[in-house]
Amino acid sequence: MHVITSLNRGGAETMLLGLLRENPAKNDQVVVSLLGDCDLTAEARAAGATVYELGLTRNPLTAFGLLRLVQLIRRERPDVIQGWMYHGDLAALLALYLSGRRRRTALFWGIRCSDMDLDRYSRTLRIVVRLCAWFSRLPDTVIANAEAGRAAHKALGYQPSRFEVVHNGIDVTRFAPDISDRKALRGEFGIPDNVRVLAHVARVDPMKNHSGLLAALAQVSDLWLVLIGKDTDTLPRQDRVVALGKCSDVARVLPVADGIVSPSLFGEGFSNALAEGMACGLVPIATDVGDSRLLAAETGYVVPPNDQAALVQSLTEFAALSDDDVAAAGGASRDRIVAHFGITVAALKFQELHHAELERRRVPPHGSASK
Repeated sequence: MHVITSLNRGGAETMLLGLLRENPAKNDQVVVSLLGDCDLTAEARAAGATVYELGLTRNPLTAFGLLRLVQLIRRERPDVIQGWMYHGDLAALLALYLSGRRRRTALFWGIRCSDMDLDRYSRTLRIVVRLCAWFSRLPDTVIANAEAGRAAHKALGYQPSRFEVVHNGIDVTRFAPDISDRKALRGEFGIPDNVRVLAHVARVDPMKNHSGLLAALAQVSDLWLVLIGKDTDTLPRQDRVVALGKCSDVARVLPVADGIVSPSLFGEGFSNALAEGMACGLVPIATDVGDSRLLAAETGYVVPPNDQAALVQSLTEFAALSDDDVAAAGGASRDRIVAHFGITVAALKFQELHHAELERRRVPPHGSASK
């Protein structure tokens, strides 16, 4: 059973969907979304999962929501519960203990970010993160999606008995180079054929640094930018910027670009958007936040976060690359994702961790009484 805040489109949700589709052990999969009416619910069901939406709207940790989750745990009797993100982790923990099934069900938490600047977010989120740190000894294992995320949460006070890292996995069949529609897409978006184009895939959020990226772009002539993500179409209009808003098929749109940019100020763990762009053969440009250096340093540009001059310089150098240089760097980016960060690798790692915990529960420590 996966417990997640929502199945709206985002990095964690996309990763979960990939695991549901891959499912190497062919386990029965149940997904509980604390929120309702979500973008990816139909896709999760099409992947073979049983999906429950609790239908909460604002606070995903209400007594009503927890009671519904307790009832689902008792009904489904999962061997493993995998939490996703802070609200999903805390809800999974509380409901599992209230269900009376803690001794029979293994509990995993999932961390999807790194050094969040929590002062920029709500008081409720800050309280949830603090509670997660206090309760972090109780899950059997906590899984971060980045080395940077593990380190940042240790600094926040997380002290689990097992703290693992499983990097996100990318569907390299779906996210693949495809220039067949590039000219048509550029025509559709009003982008000239002979210019360099960057894509930025992210919801509008303080950590994603849309304002800094737009300011940097204004200083680099002939470079175009395609913004993909929730609320990007509400940003102030700017020359050479195409803002698409929420997009249901990012893989179709990415080939319009030559590069993928992740200018985040903080908080990134393992950027799905960056890795997906690289899988499509795009040249990466990223700030050194989370594990972006691990992804992009060998094939693209990595600059310090909140260093506007360095970001402008990387965009300027990218815009000046020859077609051959773009093709070579993009090909190397694709090869790196296929070799190290495919969804199959991640799914097998999740399976290994889940099954190892179940095996530990079946075999009592030496000298102890059998359960």
